[in-house]
Amino acid sequence: MRLGTRSSNEFIQLLNEKNKIIEKNYILKMKDLTKMIDTKVMMGDSTITEQRTFDPKQVTDYFQKINNSLQDWSLQNVSISNNEDIRRIFTKFEIMEGSYLISGHISLQFHVLLYYKPDQRVIDCQKELSKIVDLTKNKEQQISDNSDQFVLNKLKEMGYKDFDHQKLFEVFYENDEFREKIYSEINKDAGVDFQELSKKKDELFNELDSLLVETYQTTDVLIDDVKLVAGEEGCLCTLDLEFIKNNNREGLFDPRKISDSVKNSILKRLNELETIIK
Repeated sequence: MRLGTRSSNEFIQLLNEKNKIIEKNYILKMKDLTKMIDTKVMMGDSTITEQRTFDPKQVTDYFQKINNSLQDWSLQNVSISNNEDIRRIFTKFEIMEGSYLISGHISLQFHVLLYYKPDQRVIDCQKELSKIVDLTKNKEQQISDNSDQFVLNKLKEMGYKDFDHQKLFEVFYENDEFREKIYSEINKDAGVDFQELSKKKDELFNELDSLLVETYQTTDVLIDDVKLVAGEEGCLCTLDLEFIKNNNREGLFDPRKISDSVKNSILKRLNELETIIK
């Protein structure tokens, strides 16, 4: 039974009121932890701009503090899921009282936006990459436009005579070592070391990746499981009460059968959670 669900039972109504208080305190806390600040970032076109963001580590630390304070509860480690540009920080906890299981799930879901650090090195890397791309593109085009004839001329220089296009295809297909040797000679004559340029290009891309900075966007709106799965931004705080029978969880049960001592224990646990959340 999800707390917050309508019920005519007086005890469940009491739990629902307690759930509302916990949700309210949780939202207030998340609103404080996700306060947006301005930070300078660089766009892909080298424009410097200000972007709003918050620090997810404060949320992670808060969830960890909750886990550390929940004595006797079974806890799930604070985790961070990463699905492309959507990230989620969450933890779950549960405890048995008599034959009834109280379980909770708190999450924050947010979007991640990537920018560059406002660093001159970003511009320098982009310029170097542009030069490499232009150079290799031009040289590759020259070789491609005259590829067969270029290879035939090179073969003649190396002492091979009477090669036509069909024979060239057969030799290249059957002899890998010979093909690599010819390509090496062509690259040498082209005045460009394509292998070295490719290595340099990879290094520059890796350096640009290291200059990326993440910014984070979310809302302090309470969302449900459906909206969480759909990737909406916001906070989730759910509490469930289930009856355990033969190791099976049953969400539908008669709350009138809960003993007074178990009811008091359940309320005590929710009061404990309210204090910790607050």
